[in-house]
Amino acid sequence: MDVVTADVIGDIALVLGASSLLGALARRIGQPTVVGQIAAGIILGPSLLGRLPGNPTAHLLSREAIPFISVIAQIAVVIFMFAVGYEIDLRSVRSHRRPVLLIAVGAMVIPLALGAGIALGVQHLGAFDGQHASGRSFVLFFGVATSITALPVLAAIIGERGIAGTPVGDIATAAAGLMDVSAWLVLAAALIGTDAAGSRSWLEMVVLLAGFVAVMIFVVRPVLKWWIQRPGAVVSSQIPVALVLAAAGAWATASLGLHPIFGAFVAGLVMPKPEGAPDADVLRSMEQTGGLLLPLFFVVTGLTTNIGTLSGPDVALLAVILVCGIGGKAAAGYAMARLGGLDTGQSAMIGALVNTRGLTELIALNVGLSAGIIGGRLFTVLVLMALITTAMTGPLITVIDRRRKVVPAPSVPDPASAPGALDYS
Repeated sequence: MDVVTADVIGDIALVLGASSLLGALARRIGQPTVVGQIAAGIILGPSLLGRLPGNPTAHLLSREAIPFISVIAQIAVVIFMFAVGYEIDLRSVRSHRRPVLLIAVGAMVIPLALGAGIALGVQHLGAFDGQHASGRSFVLFFGVATSITALPVLAAIIGERGIAGTPVGDIATAAAGLMDVSAWLVLAAALIGTDAAGSRSWLEMVVLLAGFVAVMIFVVRPVLKWWIQRPGAVVSSQIPVALVLAAAGAWATASLGLHPIFGAFVAGLVMPKPEGAPDADVLRSMEQTGGLLLPLFFVVTGLTTNIGTLSGPDVALLAVILVCGIGGKAAAGYAMARLGGLDTGQSAMIGALVNTRGLTELIALNVGLSAGIIGGRLFTVLVLMALITTAMTGPLITVIDRRRKVVPAPSVPDPASAPGALDYS
């Protein structure tokens, strides 16, 4: 075994061990596991260990091993994004159509507009990574960064809090699914015209992206549905099919000049689902495979995040982003939920849940960084925003639970009817 291979294996063991430990500690204090895993990546990077005498980061994480770890991390992200797309069940929109659509639109458009406004201000000041902070792509990207919701983390919190399968849990999950689809489409638009798209024109990229989505929906999905679900099908398990589809979709969008995650996400959306619901074995296998290796992605992110380089203006920008991001997301979610017929406690719960960003935000930030849309300082500021907004979700829900004693409702009113009381317990 050569030295580089040994270093890669040793570094993977170190990363997985540290992430498991801090993830477990996060769960002990009522936080999602992803908060501890993100913290592990930051701790192992230049923000903490790299600032100690002798730079322990350089000794613990071999420079020669980082490229190999990055490739494995990207594979984990591709599998994870497939699972995100596969888990989205747009059928649930029909059950609570009015509140879901109101929340999805309001909690996406308002923070996106606020983020775009911040981006325009950053461009005007020219004080933050000026070589990156310019153009339509930057404005669109910043809007996505402030408006995205982490559906997997939201779903995990809903499960941990015992509100899965209740009206509020279903509404929040369905709205987050719609916002996820919208956010990735806007992010794909932001990448068009950047260095990541190569020499292709904006119109050519739009046509290619639309063509890819059309082929996946109208060709790949029907063929897979016939092949997998027909009587006497040769395929006994859908898991290998899911892995091949995720990899093929990621390769297709990467070949078009877009990030592989878009292809993996669309592949998850079009993967046939038995009786309209995700296959439990497929979803569990993809989530476990991706989740096992995702700590490597957090470390790669942590190596790019250097909190020590932030100055006073950067901290001020972080404060502005937090106010606009949290206010635009949580407040919009609350207001739209009230407009959709939920009471104050349920609406507050919705506002807290849709403000969760977590891993999905980090994936989007890494896409923007690799495409040259943002630089290192803005990347660090936005990573901190993602960590703070995710960490505050649990305590907010605890406060809401304590302030409102839940009384189970005998029935759930028709969302199309006049506003009525909905229960989330």
